[in-house]
Amino acid sequence: MPANFIILDSKKKKPNKNNFQKKINNNNKSAESKESESKEMRLQVYLAHSGIASRRASEQIILDGRVTVNGTVVQELGVKVKPGDVVEVDGLKVQLEETKRYVLLNKPAGFVCSLSDEKNRPVAADLLKEKYTERLYNVGRLDMYSKGMILFTNDGDFAAKLSHPSSQIEKEYIVETSQDVPVDFPERFQKGIRVEDSFYKCKRCEILKARKVKIVLIEGKNREIRTVLDSLKIGTKSLVRVRIGCVNLDELKPGDSRDLTSEEVRGLLNLCN
Repeated sequence: MPANFIILDSKKKKPNKNNFQKKINNNNKSAESKESESKEMRLQVYLAHSGIASRRASEQIILDGRVTVNGTVVQELGVKVKPGDVVEVDGLKVQLEETKRYVLLNKPAGFVCSLSDEKNRPVAADLLKEKYTERLYNVGRLDMYSKGMILFTNDGDFAAKLSHPSSQIEKEYIVETSQDVPVDFPERFQKGIRVEDSFYKCKRCEILKARKVKIVLIEGKNREIRTVLDSLKIGTKSLVRVRIGCVNLDELKPGDSRDLTSEEVRGLLNLCN
């Protein structure tokens, strides 16, 4: 019987150049699409990174109908913007700022902590305009008659972390009063004092002199120290914030400002729970 032979086909099927090129094009388009998606940003985040306001405040600006994207008013928080989109707030074009700023201002009395004031009162942010070209907004507040430390930034993530109620960052104040402070005041304030429908509690309190106290807050409700002292018929002559977390006011003069060091920025973020 003749031997069995297996005949191998020596001709290999050549790849289709058109299909190969089409696959490359599809891969490129997929990569471009992924890159474009990675650059997309929620509108409130875009505003925060543009130095308009903190992310939370930017959300309210959007809901108020003050923002347009490519000429269309946007009032939804889920909208995303991509490179090339034109974003405007109150008719003024805004754009991402490349340089992140973290600034400490020693606010004098008589200045309000807002980007603008309907009563035309002096605004603390205006004290920074000659020194910084970026749009900076305050992280937290001090009332008009209080003095001392206030932080400004154009980094929305930084502002959001420090402002969140869970951050638990200490704020230290030196308060001078118009009447002697009762010796039991520190203990009472540390346990908590109810004024009408609100409950106020400090972390620490120390009497430095008969009419001078050091108070450390964490929660920091609006006008908390003044409200508590007023409830005890004690007037506030001077209220100065001298420390926020790991950052001290030190010798910075009223009205002056300085950049936070990278160590201070990291320290504040590390303090956030």
